[in-house]
Amino acid sequence: MSESKQGLAVVIMAAGKGTRLKSKRPKVLHTIGGKPLVAHVIAAAGRVAEPSNIYVVVGHQAELVKAAVAATGVQFVEQTEQLGTGHAIQCARAAIENYDDVLVLSGDVPLLRWQTLDTMLGFHLAQKAAMTVLTAVPPNPFGYGRIVRKGEKSAEIEAIVEQKSLVAGQVKIDEINSGIYAFRVKPLLKHLDQLRAENTQRELYLTDMAAILGAAGERVVGVVAEDAEEVLGANTIREMMELDAKMNMANVTRLMANGVTIFRPETCVIEPGVEVGPDTVIEPFVQLRGKTKIGSDSTIRSYTVIEDCTLGSDVLVRQSCVLTESTIDDGARIGPFAHLRPGSEIGPDAHVGNFVETKKTRLGRGAKANHLTYLGDAEIGERTNIGAGVITCNYDGAKKHLTRIGKDVFVGSDCTLVAPVSIEDGALIGAGSCITKNVPAGSLAFTRPQQVVKPGWADSLKAARKNRAK
Repeated sequence: MSESKQGLAVVIMAAGKGTRLKSKRPKVLHTIGGKPLVAHVIAAAGRVAEPSNIYVVVGHQAELVKAAVAATGVQFVEQTEQLGTGHAIQCARAAIENYDDVLVLSGDVPLLRWQTLDTMLGFHLAQKAAMTVLTAVPPNPFGYGRIVRKGEKSAEIEAIVEQKSLVAGQVKIDEINSGIYAFRVKPLLKHLDQLRAENTQRELYLTDMAAILGAAGERVVGVVAEDAEEVLGANTIREMMELDAKMNMANVTRLMANGVTIFRPETCVIEPGVEVGPDTVIEPFVQLRGKTKIGSDSTIRSYTVIEDCTLGSDVLVRQSCVLTESTIDDGARIGPFAHLRPGSEIGPDAHVGNFVETKKTRLGRGAKANHLTYLGDAEIGERTNIGAGVITCNYDGAKKHLTRIGKDVFVGSDCTLVAPVSIEDGALIGAGSCITKNVPAGSLAFTRPQQVVKPGWADSLKAARKNRAK
């Protein structure tokens, strides 16, 4: 990170409606890579400035935007009327007036990297500029404002010319304005009120500060972004999904570069916060979301969705599992078609099989629940076997209660364990039992009505039916 960052504020524009999206939601709250657009920008800004020095300008549906990013610790500035980017900075005047420099970002540029901001700020400070423009050279600059420099190799900018205003000699310029700026606060605020809404939208454009500051003898410079795609925004849902695809492929590429095998990577969804160890294999159509971490030598089979989970090494997650906010230790086997809900802790070498659901449940080392089972609010000891169709009845209509099962317990198929209840080490529960009382260690417990057999009864019934049919 560049030095001398004291006195730096960041202003993020997030007040607009995004009417071209044809959506009721504010533009900056549309999601790519598992997070709202503005959250990606805040994350990048947070690497060059403290959250308390980041100001998000809100306007349209301001309370929704505030609620979405409040946990980041940023501050907010109200722009009750959306009268342009220049007007947004006017609204933020009181917030930034005591800072030395301010970085101005758009809340809808989610691919922007903090390294690019750091480079830009270092350039801004080294050039002693009043205004620094982050520029880019995209394959097709049409539609963007062009950067006219004072000389071919000059750092200084003479003008920023919009597409419709380009003259013959400027049409071939391929360097564009990204709409991302750094300012020295004192000259910015000194000349800010010189902005005029002399355009068809009748808005105040921050871009015009380049000409205003230049005319005042201040230094205006530009620095080119290493990757033009970083500064891309989105004005339609289609463009937003294109950004999502770019971000996703960058995440996939990052993991593969670190030794992760990903089959059909274009089919997988992998979010920026995901970490995966080398020699892990990810099959097609897997989704890894949130802050998921997976160790080495694991296998995640197709159609599985994992969100905010921690998986150890040598873990096998079979097809079509859904895992959320859970921990799976080394050597565990999950699925297929298993559902681990928040708070599940699956111990080393434990097995959670097909159509098994867990919630706030801990399985000890080597414990098994292989078929058609619900385990909620339960603690299950090492090497315990849970038979098919077992249910922990954890909810009494008002409160949740805990089921405790010790080590080396065998719970037969189709049992209901009515919590709160405790089954001690080495106990055996007969199939089909409804257990409502604690079971001591080494005991057999079962609740089963006596079987009644009536010989010939079924044959008599069939004969009666045939007679009626005649």
